[in-house]
Amino acid sequence: MPVDLYIGGAEHAVLHLLYARFWHKVLHDLKLASAPEPFLRLVNQGLILGEDGEKMSKSRGNVVNPDDVIEAHGADAFRCYEMFLGPLEAVKPWSTRSIDGIDRFLNRVWRLGEVVQGSGLGVQGKTNAPSGPTVRKLHETIKRVTEDIETLRLNTAIAAMMELVNAMYETLDVSPPRTPNPPGPTRRAGAGEPRTSLHAAFKTLVLLLAPFAPHLCEELWERLGHRESLAHAAWPAFDPAALAASEIQMVVQVNGKVRARLTVPAEATEDELRRSALADPQVSKFVDGQPIKQFIVVPKRLVNIVV
Repeated sequence: MPVDLYIGGAEHAVLHLLYARFWHKVLHDLKLASAPEPFLRLVNQGLILGEDGEKMSKSRGNVVNPDDVIEAHGADAFRCYEMFLGPLEAVKPWSTRSIDGIDRFLNRVWRLGEVVQGSGLGVQGKTNAPSGPTVRKLHETIKRVTEDIETLRLNTAIAAMMELVNAMYETLDVSPPRTPNPPGPTRRAGAGEPRTSLHAAFKTLVLLLAPFAPHLCEELWERLGHRESLAHAAWPAFDPAALAASEIQMVVQVNGKVRARLTVPAEATEDELRRSALADPQVSKFVDGQPIKQFIVVPKRLVNIVV
């Protein structure tokens, strides 16, 4: 004591929370408890309503049986969908149809695992860090998921992992599944990143997803060649240097109106920005040989040319 985190619904305020706090106060007054409060942090999760938007009740006939959902989609999809519905504290309506989206996401993760297994890469000796276009997205996802778990923003953590999976499919040029049960993705020749990069990135994804979909991730972890449960693996750490963008997008205005968007090196000088902006055909036609009165640069955001 005290407990680090107490999560309970508002309906527990009398039946449990009030009594737990009252008796802890009694024990503290009697010098039998060292802390004045039983819980360091209290979070009340919101109700999950029925599909009609009303509180689930047998009398209303809008109760969702978890066993039926698990039978149709599996325990991991059920868990992830509940977390993905919205902020933990918010009241959220259930939608049986919408769970299909989470189901597809987990299937895509599984099929990505098939690509890794098909690459012939085992775990031993394959510790190469990801490289190429995936690296920034990977470390960005590690940072987002870690912070979101700590602040209980579980829905946005899942959204971040969905973005990472999409990026891996695109970067590796892996064909996404088009039917509920396809034979698995194919890897087109000559496309994608080094396979060691694929293995390292996917291993990290499995670790990030494990608290949300433990059954799926434990199976993938074993298929990656690990003999020990992933519960013993260290949580991934992001590299701040990997989050630094090598290129940025700058908006170019002429006399205050947006005329172009340029992708330039993050450390481009004002002279380099000037040359790039004036060389763009969408900008040059509005400058059209007119004398430039001002060339204003808002670092990493905006170029405004006044003629």
